[in-house]
Amino acid sequence: MKQIIFACSIISLLFLSSCNTVEGVGKDVESVGSTIKETAQDNK
Repeated sequence: MKQIIFACSIISLLFLSSCNTVEGVGKDVESVGSTIKETAQDNK
């Protein structure tokens, strides 16, 4: 579980560093949230 959280953190940092607008940040955060949600559902 710790590895998943670490991987998601790294991915989110990459997304945040690549976007240039507030709208881009919102999309990136939404994407990371969806990934975490899907991963949590898969591990139940």
